Amino acid sequence: MKYVILIHSNPQPWGHPTADYLPEHQALPAAERNRLNKDFEDGFAQVVERGEFVHAEALGAPSTSRLFRWRDGDRVVADGPYAEGKEHFAGFFLIDVETQERAEQIAGLFSGPGETVELRPVMSGGPED
Repeated sequence: MKYVILIHSNPQPWGHPTADYLPEHQALPAAERNRLNKDFEDGFAQVVERGEFVHAEALGAPSTSRLFRWRDGDRVVADGPYAEGKEHFAGFFLIDVETQERAEQIAGLFSGPGETVELRPVMSGGPED
């Protein structure tokens, strides 16, 4: 079953990996930051080795987005960001795993100080999916 791991964050300045630009992550002692980074790298290497990694993309800054809406019968285009919230959609990882429990284990690799991670199943496109 395929799942998408959505990374919600608001690094200042905008950059990737997002944790490197978050005050909550930067405030940790260097040894703790290094441990968290190594835990992620080791865990993600296992995801790749097991063939569970499908695709990933980091997104540009919300300020570079363009919004397309429909208002009063016309298409309206405006500068982003879409939300005025504290966190923005920073990127995603698509995985293909056997169980929801495994998807949750992988999603846990991405959670860290100052970030929110959302795990969502991908809708099936048909009987072969």
